[in-house]
Amino acid sequence: MSRSRAPLALGLAAAGGVGYYLYSAGGSPKAAEKKFESDAHRVAATIKGEVPRSGVGAEAEGKKYGQEVGVKVDSAVATTNRDLSKAKSEAEAYAKNAKAETLKKIDEIDRKVEEGAAKSKSYLSSWFGGK
Repeated sequence: MSRSRAPLALGLAAAGGVGYYLYSAGGSPKAAEKKFESDAHRVAATIKGEVPRSGVGAEAEGKKYGQEVGVKVDSAVATTNRDLSKAKSEAEAYAKNAKAETLKKIDEIDRKVEEGAAKSKSYLSSWFGGK
């Protein structure tokens, strides 16, 4: 069976770390402990300096970005509404013109039918003795 080598690697790293601090402190466990704590505090301070702080600064930045996004969204909505209004007015004008053209064609056809009916009526009445 294969076993994980992670515990062995962690144990060797820990033993190496203890050995380093004991060697650098001249073999004194108390001095090695103080050096380890000093290094740990320095690393923690470095990490804290790199991590962005939450609170007033972050809140102010969030509000600023929120306002910028809000302005962009409002602008997009206004542009969309303006374009929709323009398209609506153009569609209404097109519909009005189409209706007028259709009514004009219907009137022409109606006039032709009435003229044809009048000619037919006069032609038939001439056969039967009408005026």
